[in-house]
Amino acid sequence: MMQIRRVCVFCGSSPGTDPRYLEAARATGTALVRRNIGLVYGGGSSGLMGTLADTVMAAGGQAIGTIPQVLAAREVAHHGLTELRIVQSMHERKATMADLADGFVALPGGYGTFEELCEVITWAQLGLHQKPCGILNVGGYYDPLLLMFERAIRDGFIKPVSRSLVLQETDPDRLLDLLEDYQLTDQS
Repeated sequence: MMQIRRVCVFCGSSPGTDPRYLEAARATGTALVRRNIGLVYGGGSSGLMGTLADTVMAAGGQAIGTIPQVLAAREVAHHGLTELRIVQSMHERKATMADLADGFVALPGGYGTFEELCEVITWAQLGLHQKPCGILNVGGYYDPLLLMFERAIRDGFIKPVSRSLVLQETDPDRLLDLLEDYQLTDQS
């Protein structure tokens, strides 16, 4: 069983069009605090990111935001966090978040969320970390991506054993259970 002290959550800086996305951000924040797990995220104050961080902070949890200077200068940084780290680049942001976290979760989001999720999955596949990577599949949002992963396996671009790198659930508590129970399988 993994010791999960902090989870990095990738998610949208907008709320999306389905109210279930904001509900999922709140439920994820509540679940993290209930388990005494700190939040690591992209440091934004709007959308799912802001809602998630606000929920964690309102419940007495800890939230560490990491945001590039260029975004902080646009006044999108959340200044009500336990800690806000302002870094120089998106690359530094992702590396910092990965270093601080014991696991990763993706809520609905756009290109940035997809890229961040796929990068940490790739790092796990390459053996650069042994941390669990999970998807909170709200309302089937990630079904097309999960189908793409299956297609890549079927077409020989991803080894079947690597499918175990991507955990998925529709409930934040059950997803956190999967993260805590995660055991890395040999990827060779």
